Amino acid sequence: MLTLLTKVRQASDVRKEGMIPAVLYGSQIESLSLKLDLKEFEKVYKEAGKNTLVELKIEGGNKEFLVLIHQVQFDVISGQPIHIDFFQPSLKEKTEAKVPLVFEGESLAVSDLDGTLVKNIFELEIKALPQDFPKEIKVNIDRLKTFDDEVLVKDLEIPENVEVLRKPDEVVATVSRPEKVEEELEKPIEEKVEEVEKVGEEEEIKEKEEKKEDKKEDKKEKESTEKSK
Repeated sequence: MLTLLTKVRQASDVRKEGMIPAVLYGSQIESLSLKLDLKEFEKVYKEAGKNTLVELKIEGGNKEFLVLIHQVQFDVISGQPIHIDFFQPSLKEKTEAKVPLVFEGESLAVSDLDGTLVKNIFELEIKALPQDFPKEIKVNIDRLKTFDDEVLVKDLEIPENVEVLRKPDEVVATVSRPEKVEEELEKPIEEKVEEVEKVGEEEEIKEKEEKKEDKKEDKKEKESTEKSK
């Protein structure tokens, strides 16, 4: 199991020390303000993600915490983490989580038929004990050999003790035909042309009706003039 060493944080600018501020909380513990080495955290986070339990040790203490990296705030410019939330879940209660999907393999419909891989789902909602959370779920696209093939939720290899919270027949991935991609790109232009043509037709009809009304008015005036004579 991955381990992170932390220290209790005092009211100081920890970032100047090459450290990053963090908070630890959970239903069974009191919240703690912590700090830890930025580089060590990045190394662990890259491997663990948000769905893998991490052993958190506090310097000077004799207690260890099994936690999830619940939330990470990033600097908008540098992209570096600037604050971390560690959450200690109950290891006896099932919890919902979102697990990223990793697409792997080679689709013949893409490589040989010039199709485009369409990913309909990027993460899967699951329910499990925290210690059973998978870091990721792999999607093998080798089965997409034609444009009629699909990868469904029920086709995914799900670890034991993990409940999937999506319908089994939901489509995870397909391959679209080349012409369909072109149709989608051209569709907005065609719609705009149709709208312009429709507006032109409406204006032409309106103009004809106005001319008819003008002719009727002219006829009435002419008849009125003749009667007055």
